[in-house]
Amino acid sequence: MLHHRIERGVLVITMRDEVDLGHRVAVAHGIADLVRAHVPAPVVIVLEDPVVRAATLSAVLRAHLMCGGLDVLMAVVTPSAPARRLLEANADAGGTRLVVFARTGQAVDAMAGLRPLWAA
Repeated sequence: MLHHRIERGVLVITMRDEVDLGHRVAVAHGIADLVRAHVPAPVVIVLEDPVVRAATLSAVLRAHLMCGGLDVLMAVVTPSAPARRLLEANADAGGTRLVVFARTGQAVDAMAGLRPLWAA
């Protein structure tokens, strides 16, 4: 379900499958475990499915809350415009801003460009 790599100092986590309702908390914790193992690297979560279900969005939003608690910046990539709008509208406004992209390259470029701000 979760595949990860480091690209230009950015932790890139790819979700190739949709999350079902019963596994969204476990997926969010799996993401948080990967984030903790790579702190302070910024994180990009890539949702590969062109149609993103609510349980997947919920898992990503939970992970965003956990990343905020760790002071780790997070971005999400999805080809789905409705999913991008839902993520932006429902992200925790009290923590770090969730940035949502349509393409992985844009997200990695943006996050890699920010990395020196907290890596020093």
